[in-house]
Amino acid sequence: MSSIRPFREILRRKTKEIKVGNVYVGGDAPISVQSMTNTLTTDPKATILQINQIAEAGADIVRVSCPDEESTKALKEIVKHANVPIVADIHFHYKRAIEAAEAGAGCLRINPGNIGSKDRVKEIVKAAKDFGCSIRIGVNGGSIEQDLLEKYKEPCPEALVESAERNIKILEDLDFLNFKISVKASDIFLAVNAYRQLSKKCDYPLHLGITEAGSYYAGTIKSSIGIGMLLSEGIGDTIRISLSSDPVNEVKAGLEILKSLNLKNRGVKIISCPSCARQAFEVIKTVEILEQRLSHIKEALTLSIIGCVVNGPGEASQTDIGLTGGGKGSNMIYLSGLADHKVPSEKIIDHIVGLVEKKAEQLRNQAL
Repeated sequence: MSSIRPFREILRRKTKEIKVGNVYVGGDAPISVQSMTNTLTTDPKATILQINQIAEAGADIVRVSCPDEESTKALKEIVKHANVPIVADIHFHYKRAIEAAEAGAGCLRINPGNIGSKDRVKEIVKAAKDFGCSIRIGVNGGSIEQDLLEKYKEPCPEALVESAERNIKILEDLDFLNFKISVKASDIFLAVNAYRQLSKKCDYPLHLGITEAGSYYAGTIKSSIGIGMLLSEGIGDTIRISLSSDPVNEVKAGLEILKSLNLKNRGVKIISCPSCARQAFEVIKTVEILEQRLSHIKEALTLSIIGCVVNGPGEASQTDIGLTGGGKGSNMIYLSGLADHKVPSEKIIDHIVGLVEKKAEQLRNQAL
């Protein structure tokens, strides 16, 4: 366990528990991180490669678009070689959902209201039951039903929630309760208020997201604000950061949000200063290199990199491994919060990488 202790632990909203493949969502299960492929699903080789890259980055679940029959035919091969459960993204054609369930998808992402008649939804539900699939009701601010837009005059939290309730009833009437819900929007306050309202009206697990959030930099900030607000209130069971970027970056951003809120521990959490004239070594460059060289570490541990002795000892006392800049190129290494030995500036990176890898190995052995 990391030596850092959370100032405040978040009390999560109690929800029903469902399964997406072998991953539990809701209940007491850890908050899962999701992403989505951007390869052509009809190219199984490229899609499998990307899925497993996303999984290696720390994703628990990956979504794959299934817009046509060729895609659902390829899905069977994709599921067979994927290292994580697959969610089949279905928008309109009910047969694609049935085919995806038959192909081994762990979950079907649908908006029941878009599928058409109740008989078609009934067929999807039967396939989900037959093949052990869960369902995600995906409500989106950009595709609210026309009658709700006419009623509320514009996309608003109440419209999103009413759409969700309408679709929940469809599945409940078919005696299907193995589902989670999202009420995404690209506007932070619209999405946050919709999720808040929905969380008071039902206890189904919620999939959080700020949809179409934007580029890696801007979208990560936008998502962190919106999703972070909800998670800090105990709302949310699984998350996806929607970025115009490599899906691996979505996973990294999602994990950082969860780590920042002490909701998930995976990999190295680096506490570092912004640097100033007092720094005894190049803090910014050091942190950039360490992030890259320590990205393979999966064990949860904390590392502080502070350029001088003003805040360095205090931060180091709360981390597994700490570095505080000292004079004349001699910097102090802290282990488990205590000053241990010195390291010259030119050897910092290799030395810390070695210490982190050794600590990670110890944590792995303790877990066996």
